[in-house]
Amino acid sequence: MQTNPQYELISRAIQWVADHRSEQPDLETLASEVGVSPHHLQRTFQAWAGVSPKQFLKSLTRRAAVERLLAGSNVLDAALSIGLSGPGRLHDLLITTEALTPGEIRKRGAGIHLEYGFGESLFGQALVSWNARGLNFLGFCQGDGSHDALAELQETWSNATFSEHPAKAQGWLDQVFATHPRQSIRLWLRGSPFQLKVWEALLAIPEGSHASYGSLARSLGQPNAARAVGSAVGANPLAWIIPCHRVIRQTGELGGYRWGEVTKQAMIGFEVAHRSPSGVDSPAGQIHVRA
Repeated sequence: MQTNPQYELISRAIQWVADHRSEQPDLETLASEVGVSPHHLQRTFQAWAGVSPKQFLKSLTRRAAVERLLAGSNVLDAALSIGLSGPGRLHDLLITTEALTPGEIRKRGAGIHLEYGFGESLFGQALVSWNARGLNFLGFCQGDGSHDALAELQETWSNATFSEHPAKAQGWLDQVFATHPRQSIRLWLRGSPFQLKVWEALLAIPEGSHASYGSLARSLGQPNAARAVGSAVGANPLAWIIPCHRVIRQTGELGGYRWGEVTKQAMIGFEVAHRSPSGVDSPAGQIHVRA
C-alpha cells in the first residue's frame, strides 16, 4: 500500500516529538531525525497543524496539561448537567452510534461477519473493523504491534468470522481523520450499560481539554467509582473517535494508554494544535441501544 510522503513525514515527526518531549528538541534536531531540512519540516508541519513544531512541543508540557484538565472539568460538568443529548458530533465528524443489545453481546459475535484491515494514520499504523451496521473497532499498532491489535479484536469478537480488506480499511481511516468530513460515520458499539455511559461521557470532553478519572466518576453520579471508570475508559473499542486519550491523572500526568503513551501524547498535541480559536466546543454524542 502506498502512503502520502508528507502524511508519513508528519506521522514520524509527531511520534518522535512526543517520545522525546522531555528533551525539548529544537527544529534542527527534529529535522535531522526525520531526514529533511529544517525549512521543509517547518513549512510542512505548519501546513498540517497550523502551528510550528515548537508550539506543538509546548502543548505537550505537564503544566499545559493541568490547565487543560481544569478547563475540561468545568465544561464536562456543564455538559453532563443538562444531559448528553443532541446529535453526535466529535472532531467535526458527524457520528451516529448504536449499541449492541445484551443478547448480541452474549453471543460474542456468533453469526456476525466483520471486515477489517490495517492502514496509515497520523498516529502510525492503525487497525479498523466494521460491518454494514458501522465501525466497531479502531486501534493503533505503535505500542504492542499489529499482531496484538488484531488478536485483541478477534478475542473481543471470538465467535465472529473475519475477512481482510486493506483498501476499505484505509478508506475508513481517511474518513475518520479527514479535516473536513463529507459524510457521517456510523459506529456499532459493544459494551455493558456502565461502559456505554462512560463512553458517552467521554464524548462530552471538549477537543483540546482533559478530564480526570475522578471527575468522570463524579459526573456520572458515582464519585467512588473512579477505578471502574478507568476500566471502562481502557475498554473503549474506538480509539480517537471516542476520545479516551483526553482522560489523564489529576496531577497532569498522562497515565496509561492502551495503544501506547507516545500515541496518546501525540493525539493530545494534535488536538491542542487544532482547537477551534473561537472556543466553540463540539456537542456531546449520545449512545442508543436498539431493542
